[in-house]
Amino acid sequence: MEKGTAIRGNFFHLLKDPWPLIEKESDSAQFIKDGLLLINDGIISGFGTYEELSSRLDNYDVIHKPDHLLVPGFIDGHIHFPQVRVMGAYGNQLLDWLQNSIFPEELKYRDRDYATTAAHHFFRALLGAGTTTCQAFTTSSPVSTEVFFDEAIARGMRVIAGLTGIDKFAPDDYCISPHEFYEESKKLIEKYHGLDRCLYAITPRFAVGCSEEMMQACCQLKKEYPDCWVNTHISENPSEIRQAKEEFPDCSDYTEVHEKHGLLGPKFTAGHGVWLSNDEFRRFSHAGAAVCFCPLSNLFLGSGLFRLGKAMDPDQPVRVCLGTDMGAGNSFSMIRVMEEAYKVGLCNNTMLDGSVNPREQDLGESERNKLSPYRAFYLATLGGAKAIYLDHLIGNFVPGKEADFVSLDLQAGQHALAWHQQLTCPDGVPSAIDEAVELLFGVLACGDDRSVSETWIAGKCRYQSNDRGVE
Repeated sequence: MEKGTAIRGNFFHLLKDPWPLIEKESDSAQFIKDGLLLINDGIISGFGTYEELSSRLDNYDVIHKPDHLLVPGFIDGHIHFPQVRVMGAYGNQLLDWLQNSIFPEELKYRDRDYATTAAHHFFRALLGAGTTTCQAFTTSSPVSTEVFFDEAIARGMRVIAGLTGIDKFAPDDYCISPHEFYEESKKLIEKYHGLDRCLYAITPRFAVGCSEEMMQACCQLKKEYPDCWVNTHISENPSEIRQAKEEFPDCSDYTEVHEKHGLLGPKFTAGHGVWLSNDEFRRFSHAGAAVCFCPLSNLFLGSGLFRLGKAMDPDQPVRVCLGTDMGAGNSFSMIRVMEEAYKVGLCNNTMLDGSVNPREQDLGESERNKLSPYRAFYLATLGGAKAIYLDHLIGNFVPGKEADFVSLDLQAGQHALAWHQQLTCPDGVPSAIDEAVELLFGVLACGDDRSVSETWIAGKCRYQSNDRGVE
């Protein structure tokens, strides 16, 4: 029998949603000091304390990490593979930014060599940031989608992606006809959906860019391949919403465009949702659809503040994940995403212009806007997995799940961070869950990809900060 791998160290993960556990959030998580993670063939076969499991180590190679904190791999629910090179392009507003910066770059991904070079940069950056699963957009070229999946397979990553459907509001040479989109999507689904750790998402880019015929093509694909995901954008800014209503005048709101075409339901994820109405949140909840909260890009493009507290309404909860939205998002780091999400929550509650009268606030929603470290790491791991219907496979250290995890150096990053962390733990290593969480908040508030020491994919180390190697 081939030897397994055993990781000995300090572990933190979420076991359930912390939002309902006000003032008892620690009940949602587990911290194990001197724990042991047993891995066989990329799957977690055992997890507990070293004392409990050490008798099973005869057929394992043991790797000891006493100075770091091990957490499940981060899940990026919304990212653009072909936008790596335009990160940091001057944003202005969404629609101008697309025309001036994004579509010209994405056109280059018709060239396989260019797309392959980009994929190396893309996956290197993801792994360096501790991201082990992503739901990604490619382009309207089948080449970009093929390259994305092939490069993900080479690294053993779990990914969701699909050919982009767009036939309006883009350069003519970028658009794809509904017929070609349908035929090429079928070929890609047959080839990649369920291959290794690849999953396929039917991908209407956004309603503004899709004709009625394109939406019908997406609808037909979902009927023929009901186990595929659907990935799109929704309600990012007010001008986009106005244009969507003009393009689909028979729909009362943006959400109805997707309802009408049979797309809103389980395994449906829409990025942003900044301007969803209360009724749209309700319909997302009832449908089992997810919204991906993308604070980096929402702030970068001035789109607005996502109402996380509304999405987490216990009477009609919406599945929520976090996304970098690279390249409107200006970092691959999910740690940075958590930091900005925390700030968005506070701004939703205080509004810098003083326009919110505290006496008129929904106090329940206000409380749910607050992003504690439990809530933040839940969204980045187990909660993100639930949002995209993969929590049976990834999201925490429960035996039977895939062994994707990150080794965090809690003192790495900004020069002063280590000194700050010593306020909580002079020796840098937590001994209890309250210390672990306080240190994690320090990472959330002041860390970035420098906090990631190693990234493990399916039980194999694919990134080490000391040599920057990922291949």
